[in-house]
Amino acid sequence: MSFIGNYLVSQIDCRDVVTQKILDVLFIHKKQNRFLTLFVYFTLCFTEKHSLTYIYTAFSHPVKLPGIHEFTAMGLLDNRMIDYYDSTVQKKIPKQDWMKEKLQQEYWDKGTQSRQSKQQWFKVNIDILINRMRQTSNDTHVLQWMHGCEGEEDEHGNLQFKRGVDMYNYDGDDFLAFNDEHQVWVATLDAAVPTKRKWDEVTALKDYTKGYLEKECMDWMKTFLKYSTEQLRNASRPDVYIFAKKAKESSNVVLTCLATGFYPKDITLNIRRDGRVLTKDDGVMSSGVRPNHDDTFQRADYVEILRSDSATYTCEVIHPASNKQIHFDADSFLCIYLF
Repeated sequence: MSFIGNYLVSQIDCRDVVTQKILDVLFIHKKQNRFLTLFVYFTLCFTEKHSLTYIYTAFSHPVKLPGIHEFTAMGLLDNRMIDYYDSTVQKKIPKQDWMKEKLQQEYWDKGTQSRQSKQQWFKVNIDILINRMRQTSNDTHVLQWMHGCEGEEDEHGNLQFKRGVDMYNYDGDDFLAFNDEHQVWVATLDAAVPTKRKWDEVTALKDYTKGYLEKECMDWMKTFLKYSTEQLRNASRPDVYIFAKKAKESSNVVLTCLATGFYPKDITLNIRRDGRVLTKDDGVMSSGVRPNHDDTFQRADYVEILRSDSATYTCEVIHPASNKQIHFDADSFLCIYLF
């Protein structure tokens, strides 16, 4: 994950064309009589890599736009939001059911105190930057901080630290970043140089930052992955539906086999005619595996057939992770039409 251009953009795993847009936040900042648009667009692909990231965004004064708060903080596990805080709610809240179920109230209380403290820190430091850069306080300015870690599974399935990220962005420009390998702060703008020099002299800060990225962040990531996987496995079996709808040709119907609510995403879905698996050559089309809103997946395959076809059509779904194999005879469903 890296800052590209004006803001944060996640990496895409090109092995999988199925991606999920899970976050789309629009910030508008008036600068030099023009509007600068900052956006976050995350895509999620399932690989052996995992990430835990926290993003903080603070404006110099309230922005009168719906859904945009003076201060916002969010936690992201594999680019999926797991917790949230803003200056209006003033509470750190879970955004996943497993976060709410697995973590005690003490965790959320301490998290709320931490977010409130950071909200004040951001307010003070935006004012410092405005003065340092000789800007007018009448304009809207924005300071952002992203920090977190990325891990990768080794050949034994153990999650190992790959890299950490701790960077600041001001008014849409990269400002300051921590070089984890060399334990130094890197200033991107001239205005960041005084901060770099000051922070480089604080050994305890550099040691803490490195320790958090490489150890504490990774420990939390492993814990969160364990909790999320436990919940999803309990609700991973697919529900299967088969139905038909009218085709453009009045003599035909479109037979559809839908599997939904399964996790993980690996699944086999076949439409059989008299026992033979139909393929693309037979006109079978597929939606591919797509994400549901609850972190499970769905897939629908369909084929157009003659209404008068007397063959036996079967929907076959095999989901290895849940040890579930389902066969549905389609004959009795051909009278159901969905418009």
